[in-house]
Amino acid sequence: MVLLLRLSLLLLSLFTSPSMAALVQPPPLVLKYHNGTLLKGTVTVNLIWYGKFAPIQRSTIVDFIQSLNAVKPPSPSVASWWKTTGKYHDGAGASNLIVGKQILDENYSIGKTLKNPQIVNLAAKGGHFNGAVNVVLTASDVAVEGFCTSRCGTHGSTRGAAYGWVGNSVTQCPGYCAWPFHQPIYGPQTAPLVAPNGDVGVDGMVINLAAVLAGTVTNPFNNGYFQGPKTAPLEAVTACTGAFGSGAYPGYPGRVLTDRVTGGGYNAHGVNARKYLLPAMWDPQTSQCATLV
Repeated sequence: MVLLLRLSLLLLSLFTSPSMAALVQPPPLVLKYHNGTLLKGTVTVNLIWYGKFAPIQRSTIVDFIQSLNAVKPPSPSVASWWKTTGKYHDGAGASNLIVGKQILDENYSIGKTLKNPQIVNLAAKGGHFNGAVNVVLTASDVAVEGFCTSRCGTHGSTRGAAYGWVGNSVTQCPGYCAWPFHQPIYGPQTAPLVAPNGDVGVDGMVINLAAVLAGTVTNPFNNGYFQGPKTAPLEAVTACTGAFGSGAYPGYPGRVLTDRVTGGGYNAHGVNARKYLLPAMWDPQTSQCATLV
């Protein structure tokens, strides 16, 4: 299954102001449950780093995953955002995601241009285990099939194991996959937000990784929660693409917080004093896209 991320950026040119956006009343958003298994309990996230990532880049992403289940973090928090996934299906609670193996492939073992089957093969390096998600993270100089044209990340399953992929778009399409930290490719050219961790590519990866992980636990085997066709489903986060704070409309991410020191735009606190910008997530109890601020 291919997860199409951030396609609503293509619609930015339709609206240029909140008043214009308000003229269009979209139908109620409902993600149908297709009676499949969701990932609950403790889920191990194995990371396959493909290409060259600086240590601080890896730590930014690892800290994000560890923030998903942080105890008593400052509010608003990454953990409170993640708790929304626990409202899906039986309300048994959000998955407890922990970082497992980290595999570094800094020498581009299969080249710098990858097809979908190669992503699956790279993900397999994390092993095939129930209750685990193997995530491939590709560096900024790696081209992946469909990257920057129709997607910024994917998730799926093979041999009963879930996997995902997210790429660093900073040199290829930051206006598409790292918005709102870069001028958008389409629509109103509003000023971009400052990346909260000082890295447009990696902070953009966090947004897309958040979407991939939320989609993975709520629709791991293509029979969980989604709307639309299986080949291009709208899922927990991708159904709410483009919204990060209250008052969001196409081309405007919404009202977010600003770090007084760095000027970075964020809406969630994480571990190790990290700050992140996380996308809205569909809340099955309210049938609304919920933001943290």
